[in-house]
Amino acid sequence: MGIIGDGLDRAVQGAFTRPIPKSAGAQMRYLVKQLKGTRAVAGLLGVSQRTVERYVKDQIRRPRADLAQRLEDAVRQRWQPRVRDRARKQAAASTGLIIHTRARFGFTAAPGTTDDARIRHLTLALPPHHAGRLLDAQDAGASEQQLRNLAAEALGEVYFRDGGTRAAGLGVEFTDVEQAEFDL
Repeated sequence: MGIIGDGLDRAVQGAFTRPIPKSAGAQMRYLVKQLKGTRAVAGLLGVSQRTVERYVKDQIRRPRADLAQRLEDAVRQRWQPRVRDRARKQAAASTGLIIHTRARFGFTAAPGTTDDARIRHLTLALPPHHAGRLLDAQDAGASEQQLRNLAAEALGEVYFRDGGTRAAGLGVEFTDVEQAEFDL
């Protein structure tokens, strides 16, 4: 997806109560059960249906590196959906998110002041309403740029405007995001 989207996914995955299956066969069996058939799994992973059947029967044990990554990503996306939903709802309702970011921030400020963008390292607690907006946008299929804009808006309000108590006209733009990690 992107830096922001992947960071949100990793934060939610931190709430998992069990690790995902380790072996390729166990991962394939999980996907076959979730997608209700080997044909659907084959289409998802871009392999033949017979290859999926071989993994399910443990006739093939070690996938190619690219297939191993696609397989792990597919399992991780579907792993513990109720735990995932509970963590997302809790972040949106009460706990919020912690964001650790290193990015270049640009400002729009009053004439005569500097508006030079500069790299900042920030670790901030985003309130639940901002966390909810980010997670809802991700669920709705928002692009990476839309997620960046929402994160920049949240950082602008929380950090640069102190929750709205400072300069109301201050605009924040996320440019050159190098890193964005989230914690629930």
